[in-house]
Formats: sequence, C-alpha cells, structure tokens
Amino acid sequence: MRLNRSSNPVLNSALFKDAAATGAGQEVMTIGSTVNKAILLFLITFFTSVFAWKLAIVGRGTGLMWTGVIGGLIFGLITSFKVEWAHITGPLYAAFEGLFLGAISAVFNAIYGGIVIKAILLTFGVMFTVLILYRAGVLRATAGFVKWLVIATGGIAVYYLFVIILGFFHINIGTESLGALGIGIQLFIVAIAALNFVLDFNLIEQGAAQGAPKQFEWYASFGLLVTLIWLYIEILRLLAILASGRN
Repeated sequence: MRLNRSSNPVLNSALFKDAAATGAGQEVMTIGSTVNKAILLFLITFFTSVFAWKLAIVGRGTGLMWTGVIGGLIFGLITSFKVEWAHITGPLYAAFEGLFLGAISAVFNAIYGGIVIKAILLTFGVMFTVLILYRAGVLRATAGFVKWLVIATGGIAVYYLFVIILGFFHINIGTESLGALGIGIQLFIVAIAALNFVLDFNLIEQGAAQGAPKQFEWYASFGLLVTLIWLYIEILRLLAILASGRN
C-alpha cells in the first residue's frame, strides 16, 4: 500500500510515498520522534523570530525580513528535493523563517497592537483542534477529501500568483482591498490552510505505520512547520483586515 498524497507540497514527494520500499533494513520513523523534531523546529523558529522582533522594533527589521524570505525559500526548496539533507536544511529553514516571521510580526503589531499574540494563540488553537478532530475520526483523509483540498490549495496558489503579478502594475486584488468579500475569501484561505494538517497528520501516521526510514522524521517535521507558518500568516492577515475595518 502506498502512502496517501498530501496537498502540502513538502509532504508530496514520490520519495516519501515509496519510503517503506526504499528504507528496508534501516531504522524506521516513529510518530513520537517526529513530534520531538517538530517541536525542535518550532523552537528554532520561535527564538530567531524573537531576535528579529527586537531588531525590528529599533528599525532594523527590513533587512532581516528579506534575509528570512530568501533564506527560507532557498532551504525550503533544497529540503523538498533533497530529503536526506532535511536534518540540516530543516533547522536552517526554521531559523530563516523565524527571521521573516519576527520582522513581519513586529510590523503588524506596531500597526495593530496585540494582534500577534492573538494570531499565535489562534494558530496553535486551530492546529490542536484539527489534530483532536483527526484523532477522533471526525476529519479523515479520504480520497474525495484529498482531491478537493488539493484543488482548493492549488487555487489559492494561483490567486496569490495573480496578486503578485498585478501588484507590479499597481492593481491590488488582495483580500485586504475587497471589503466583506475579502474577509470571506481570507476565512476560506485560513480554513484550507488548517485542513492541510489533516493530510499531513495522515501521511506521517502512515509513514510510521509502514516503516518509512528515520530520516523522514526531519522531512515530515519540516512539512508540518511549512503548514503552521502558512496558517499563522493567514490568520495574522485576517485579524489585520478585521482590525482595519473597525478603525
């Protein structure tokens, strides 16, 4: 039996799907060890984000933000294509993403006081709620669910591509510019980001059950971090839209 696909592009590798076959005779992946590695990556992200936050407060955050964006993109792509390097590139990705998150969060918090702590609490609250519902069998990665979620995630990616392209021509179609419709779209994006956890949890569970090589623990942890960061950014944007509407 092959591992189910995930709409998270990081956890959608053919190497991961065939892990049980290629990892024969190796030490195998476990859920507990994967969780420990995920926590380590989250802590790395947290500590570098605190560092970037402090510098952003004194006006030195722009450089760190772009350093984080570029570094995160580079190490994210490397990890996606070089699974066996994930134990090195995964922590580096977490560190660079922390720089980006800390700097951008400081900017949002300066505009909308207290927004960041609300976004953090909501992000982890949503993740654990999805995990509870998944473990209870309420949310399941059925074939139809996976197909629908992959299409929805792909549609969001296309939408953001158009936002970026049109932005070069000073045309703003971001959710923050669309009023009530924008709030609805942003809520939908948050929901899709959250539901990606279902596929990620399912894939990790199957990887452990089918004896994937232990190196995939770092890779799977990296994939969870990608989803968590995406969800946090989308919740932060949603809260900013709501806060701006009240001003």
